[in-house]
Amino acid sequence: MPIDQYAARNHVYYRAINATGDVPSTMQLSQTDSLRLNVLLNQELQAIRIDEGKMVLYGLTTRGEAKIQLSANCKDELYVRRVKELISSHVLGSPGGYPVFLKRWTRMGQARAENLESLLKLGEPEAVIAVVGAAGLTNELARRAWWAMPDADNARRMLARPDVASGEMGKILAEFLVEFLPFEEEPRNMIESVRLVLQPNLISEAVRAQLWSRGQRKNAYLVGFLKALPDALPEPATAHPLWESWCAAVTTVELQNNPFVHILLRIMASEGQAYLQTIRAVLDKPANQDVVVALFEAIEHYFMTIRPHAEKRRDIEQLLQEAQCLARGEAECAHSEAIAQLTRSFPAAQAMIESLLVFSCIGEQLIAPVFAVSDAVGTVMRKKIEPIVKPMLLHLQHLQGRPL
Repeated sequence: MPIDQYAARNHVYYRAINATGDVPSTMQLSQTDSLRLNVLLNQELQAIRIDEGKMVLYGLTTRGEAKIQLSANCKDELYVRRVKELISSHVLGSPGGYPVFLKRWTRMGQARAENLESLLKLGEPEAVIAVVGAAGLTNELARRAWWAMPDADNARRMLARPDVASGEMGKILAEFLVEFLPFEEEPRNMIESVRLVLQPNLISEAVRAQLWSRGQRKNAYLVGFLKALPDALPEPATAHPLWESWCAAVTTVELQNNPFVHILLRIMASEGQAYLQTIRAVLDKPANQDVVVALFEAIEHYFMTIRPHAEKRRDIEQLLQEAQCLARGEAECAHSEAIAQLTRSFPAAQAMIESLLVFSCIGEQLIAPVFAVSDAVGTVMRKKIEPIVKPMLLHLQHLQGRPL
């Protein structure tokens, strides 16, 4: 029902409660807006959004969407502020509204769960952002927040919540992100969007294939696949020549429980070889620093179970030297026994163990010293990170069954 009809029906009621002082004074607003707003605020309100350019206020209620064309009696900016004060007085009991100066705090997900419903009724974009980033976000609150502020950043933040991704809003948000991807300019946002929409049951196989195809031109998409589906990439690949024979030879419980055996057979399988092919495709021509950082994060996560030490090396030469010594048994680490056990059972695996150790120590910290002093992109950036990428490609080649 249009808000004017609600207003007409509740005019007597409004006059009564306004006379008793239960509703904050709205003398600064036009009489028509004052009436309509108070009627709206006394319904079962779920969310409010304000189009300040068109001076239109929208309300989401249990009965549907209401619309109020604001009739400003002063400058639009000041009038909108007065409207928000009225709304805040009704919703929070104070005209102060949402403390937008807490922007950083609330964007980190610190909004309290008990306040989330109220925040969506303030007509304040920063309050909506606080809700979509809150740990207490539910599928229903996501629906209201999406109505209040449908943009890509909010979609990504909400899809990062398992309850939302698996709920009714999951497919809606994923569909939006897929349609918006061609217009996305930041590689880091492309990566995150692809990673999120690849969660189970959000997009069809056809859409997934389409995203993979686009990744051949924009390798930021490929990094999203590496993060989301490391063992189920659409890329066809042949298993390592030794994979079948080594799988058959892993018969003892000790070897089956060996973390190096597990990761080695995983990377030698066709799925693992596809993973390596995709890493190579990204390393050959990364677009910018965000793509490189995200790729290194994906590699770190894939190989983290065999990292030999807690310290994160920032020097590639130190990293390479340590990997060689550990693979040969010339140094000790948390996985020394597992390495020795694998080497005894598969003497030919020593060189591959060295390559695995190199990749297990890859991480953002390795390229941080380079990117900290340069904002280069494209060819210049690739030249600067070549001392790190070149040995990675050599060890990648070995894991693919080709000698160093």
